[in-house]
Amino acid sequence: MRANELAMRKDMAADAAEMLEAAGVKDVKMHDNDYAPGKGIHEMGTARMGRDRKSSVLNQHNQVWDAPKVYVTDGACMTSSACVNPSLTYMALNRARGRDHAVRELKAGNL
Repeated sequence: MRANELAMRKDMAADAAEMLEAAGVKDVKMHDNDYAPGKGIHEMGTARMGRDRKSSVLNQHNQVWDAPKVYVTDGACMTSSACVNPSLTYMALNRARGRDHAVRELKAGNL
């Protein structure tokens, strides 16, 4: 974990504590259990989606530019995320873009 990620974790915890206290929660205590790879299951951003094959790995349907029969169906298309759970967003992207496109292409005989 890099310094910026550690700083973001501390900032998120402080923001969460501040919101809880503003909502009337008493005796808010923050703690930080050590982080280890794999504990944060929303790793993403390794296969950027874009409009240009020179600057992205995936097209707008989450297809690999150089392997059109391959659809990436995880969070790899997302280049960044906030401190919230991105799962619903990338599930929607993959269903709305990838799956629907793949079905149309299969029916048209293109895959």
